[in-house]
Amino acid sequence: FRLKLMVEGELKDMEQFFDDLSDSFTGTEPEVHKTSVVGLFLRHMILAYNKLSFSQVYKLYTALQQYFQRDEKKSGADESDMELTNPEELDGKMEKEELDGPLREEEISCSGPLSQKQAEYFLSQQASLLKNDETKALTPASLQKELNNLLKFNPDIAEAHYLSYLNSLRVKDVFSSTHSLLHYFDRLILTGAESKSNGDEGYGRSLRYAALNLAALHCRFGHYQQAELALQEAIRIAQESNDHVCLQHCLSWLYILEQKIFDSCVLLEHSVNKSLHFGLPYLASLGIQSLVQQRAFAGKAANKLMDALKDSDLLHWKHSLSELIDISTAQKTAIWRLYGRSTMALQQAQTLLSMNSLEAVNVGVQQNNTESFAVVLCHLAELHAEQGYFAAAAEILKHLKERFPPNSQHAQLWMLFDQKIQFERAMNDGRYHIADSLVAGITALNSIEGVYRKAIVLKAQNQMSEAHKLLQKLLIHCQKTKNTEMVIRVLLSIAELYWRSSCHTIALPVLLQALALAREYSLQYLASETVLNLAFSQLILGIPERALNILHMAIEPILAHGAVLDKGCAMFLVAKCQVASAASYSPQKKIEALESAILNLNEAKTYFAKVDCKEQLRDVLYFQARLFHTLGKTQERNKCAMLFRQLHQELPAHGVPLINSFK
Repeated sequence: FRLKLMVEGELKDMEQFFDDLSDSFTGTEPEVHKTSVVGLFLRHMILAYNKLSFSQVYKLYTALQQYFQRDEKKSGADESDMELTNPEELDGKMEKEELDGPLREEEISCSGPLSQKQAEYFLSQQASLLKNDETKALTPASLQKELNNLLKFNPDIAEAHYLSYLNSLRVKDVFSSTHSLLHYFDRLILTGAESKSNGDEGYGRSLRYAALNLAALHCRFGHYQQAELALQEAIRIAQESNDHVCLQHCLSWLYILEQKIFDSCVLLEHSVNKSLHFGLPYLASLGIQSLVQQRAFAGKAANKLMDALKDSDLLHWKHSLSELIDISTAQKTAIWRLYGRSTMALQQAQTLLSMNSLEAVNVGVQQNNTESFAVVLCHLAELHAEQGYFAAAAEILKHLKERFPPNSQHAQLWMLFDQKIQFERAMNDGRYHIADSLVAGITALNSIEGVYRKAIVLKAQNQMSEAHKLLQKLLIHCQKTKNTEMVIRVLLSIAELYWRSSCHTIALPVLLQALALAREYSLQYLASETVLNLAFSQLILGIPERALNILHMAIEPILAHGAVLDKGCAMFLVAKCQVASAASYSPQKKIEALESAILNLNEAKTYFAKVDCKEQLRDVLYFQARLFHTLGKTQERNKCAMLFRQLHQELPAHGVPLINSFK
């Protein structure tokens, strides 16, 4: 009766009903006790009703009317047909109508309204999955459809707009992400969610953090001018409100924007000190990580950087900052890789992969699906590929593809490493047409790497002038952007072009410039590689004794931390220098030197075979055959000659003299 009265009356009748429910708990002898089962249910219902906005109250009233009218129609039809139909036939008829009847449009487009609790659970679940295990979350299209359905019945849920913003970031949709972010903060202000928890300060807090998030969004998409304007607005509002926490976040983003123009450690150091002063360990640690990264590129000593990271790790463990522990370990892996210490990088990568997350996640959710783990796994795949373990590298990349699908935000990391590993394999195997086809994919993911790889392919195809023009343009660009590692690699490639063009004396200043840069920026592995190139230049210029002397300085880091291909090239160069030096030795000493060179060539041959580098294998076999012939070992000479002939028929000959190629 009361339900009929509400439906046939007005909205105020439903409001009166909930007021009467509240009165049932009052008095000396209340109709319902608050702690009883019915009392708890009624109190939950009253609280849920009081949280509804006006639009939600109206939708509740409309849904109540539709429910009552639908029930009346069913009861009327049942009374008219009851005398003509027995219960079994009636059940069968109803089941058939429910199965065969056409679905209404609103039933297809949405699953109906969700309660406040259901909506909150859905939003928190999807947000957690996006953070911890994106593969378990709904696809971007499905999630957006569910969010649109949720907002249709609950338009004032601000969190739904924020999840829509995160979902748009997954597919890099600038317009939708900006739209959802602005709507999120608009809803916060309109519903008063911020003002209830923060008093009069709530509205201003929403505005300044809205501007700050907008600046972060523009910075993420590379819109630096718009990001700077939004950041200035956030700083102005935060200063007016005397919000030091917001100002520290603004200072961190200001450093990110400023470093796009010039290197400045002053802002970052100030941000770290202030963050520690105001008790913001997360922000302070991120500042330390950025400072370490910048100083690594500036060539600071590795021991000082590791000491700084150790101090930040103490901060992480003290405050249980699991995500920052992962970032710090991934940072150490990248720094050791930059300095050419592959063994240390491998150790740090294994440390991170064996760690368990400190954050509690649901059962069945893959832990630590973060950028840090993607970076470490990519480095691990590249390290295995450099040592010739291509099957292991392929397994790691397969795991990366499953863990970070192509539509996920960190997928570009493994895509780039996958293309680079395929490129190196194609170059080692002499399949330059395949390597050239991979350049476009690398360029799409990293333009600098793509241009460098294109120059390498042109050099391998003996297109010297085109390769030189490309390398000169890349050198100028990298010098402007202060990409020292790539500058050194480009200089080494230019020096090799000069060798192949028989301009040996011109290559020496280029190599000395590369060596000075490598030592200045503490890039030990690149310095060792440059010394090998200098030794090769001295061999060509006819001073093999000096070449052997400087080889002893460089070969140890190469053998300890180098790629298999570099190890093979180093041993091959040692053998060449030994043979060239033996020309002035006594007969007995010359034989000993040649036998030692053969042993080094065997080691080089093992390295080249491991990475399937057929061109270098062919050169080693040719050299060994000549040495065996000189020593009078006919059987060994014939064996090497046969293997050389097989490879020579398989590979094209470019007409470049053997001595004019270091790698």
